[in-house]
Formats: sequence, structure tokens, C-alpha cells
Amino acid sequence: MIDTWTKKWDERYADKEFAYGEQANNFLKEQLEQLIPGTILFPAEGEGRNAVFAAQQGWSVAAFDISIEGQKKALQLADKNKVQIDYQVGSLETLNYTEGQFDAIALIYAHFPANIKSQIHQTLDKYLRKGGIVIFEAFSKNHIHYLEQDEKVGGPKDLASLFSLEEIKTDFHNYEFITLAEKIISLNEGLYHKGEGSVIRFVGKKR
Repeated sequence: MIDTWTKKWDERYADKEFAYGEQANNFLKEQLEQLIPGTILFPAEGEGRNAVFAAQQGWSVAAFDISIEGQKKALQLADKNKVQIDYQVGSLETLNYTEGQFDAIALIYAHFPANIKSQIHQTLDKYLRKGGIVIFEAFSKNHIHYLEQDEKVGGPKDLASLFSLEEIKTDFHNYEFITLAEKIISLNEGLYHKGEGSVIRFVGKKR
């Protein structure tokens, strides 16, 4: 991963305050509460709020990010909540996940650089068992208009890093679509997700 990208996230997560808060994402919480706990992977997990919640629900949690500062905060949050998470630092191709290892993968605002985001989705697919579940929430391409009106809502400023329904259908073509929708929601997650924005929500079961 490019150094400037890593530096951006290390700087954001180095602050004492949690950039996106300590509480899990609402959509993730709703979805996990409907599933029997198993093994779950959180890509681009930042400061660990979602991973820690899953661990509290009885999941065996793996997570990764490129930011060592994010890892520090995540392990601090896990310790505070008396749970354990396996949190690695590095880009996906350098990590040691195995084929069919996970029962679920949660992509919560996992906005990878535009030129590799589909490739990462395809790689992650290998690590999910057949019948496994993907839970996805991230900003849609229409979000760019909300970001122009209010930067506090957060999200990438380049259109190519945002998602369309068509991209999700292509990247996850071998899934049964349980949920696939674009929605306008109000975010109140820490310092950097505040306000109204446009998101894509996807839940899929691997065929």
C-alpha cells in the first residue's frame, strides 16, 4: 500500500479520541444479531469498534488494517471491553488468511484505493466459506454531493473510490443478494462521520 495512504490513516488514528467513535456501526449490529456467531473478518478495521462489538457477541474475530496506530487503538478498546481480537497490520496480500477460513466478512466503510478495491473484494471472497455472509456498508457514488455540502459527513472525495450498485453486483456476482440497496442515512459516528450521506448496504450469501 502506498506510503501516503498509510501516513494519512496513522495520523488520523494517532489522536487520543476515536476518529469514528467506540460504538459499532448500526447496520453491522443489526446484521450480526441475526447470525449465529462463528469466525468473522474485518478488513480495513481502523480503531476496532466493529471488531470489538463482534467479539462481545461471541464471534472469533480477525481484523486487519494498514495503520499501526489503528491497531494500537483497537487493542486498547478490546482490552477495555475485556475481549480478544486477532488484529494484523499490513496489506491483504501479505497476510496469512486461508481459503474458506471465515463464516462472515464485514466491510464497514472499507474504502480501498479505487484501482485495487475490486481486486480486494475478489481476494476476500476466497477466504469466505460457501454459505458464508458478507455484510457491507459504504458510501455510494451519489455521496459526493452530500460531501460537497458538508465535509463532516466524511468519505472519499474522489468518485472512483465510492461504490455503485452495479460494482457490488459485479464484485459479488457469486452471491445470493439478501439485501442490496442505496439509502440516505444520518451518521453520528465519532468525529468524521457526522451528517447525512448516501450509502450502499449489501448482505450477501456466498453460493
